[in-house]
Amino acid sequence: MRFETRQLCQTARGTFTAALIALSLSACQPGTREESGAQVEYLQMPIYAGQDMPFSTAVRVDNTLYLSGVIGTDPDADTLSPMPGGIGAETKRAMEIIKEELETFGSSMDQVVKCTIFLADIDEWATMNDVYITFFDTPPARSALGANGLAIGARVEIECIAVVN
Repeated sequence: MRFETRQLCQTARGTFTAALIALSLSACQPGTREESGAQVEYLQMPIYAGQDMPFSTAVRVDNTLYLSGVIGTDPDADTLSPMPGGIGAETKRAMEIIKEELETFGSSMDQVVKCTIFLADIDEWATMNDVYITFFDTPPARSALGANGLAIGARVEIECIAVVN
């Protein structure tokens, strides 16, 4: 009898523990759109429509807009390539693209709350910064870091988070 009672208690403890773990894990899982109530919209700039890009230009979650990283590409080049003229020219072009994307998706430069800047050479930070700050009346929060190898040989890539009215 004693063995059976101990075995039942161990089984009950094991079942309780398993249920507790399952409940805890389910609470940690991200909710689906229906469960969380968040409205998520994946956005693509019209110029990229039908190009089967491996990312969205932006994702809107409720009233927050998350832009993918932008490289200052040369609009006159036959192939995708950085804007000629170095880090200053690339930064200016990237910020112009960001401004256009924000306006297309219902936001603006004055609604940017955070930017992350990736630099192929962190020593070019000051030159990039001289151009970057001209795009904001009040600069948003920002992080900048050196990166080893940006797409298409770019010197700078910038991503932003903005509010949408």
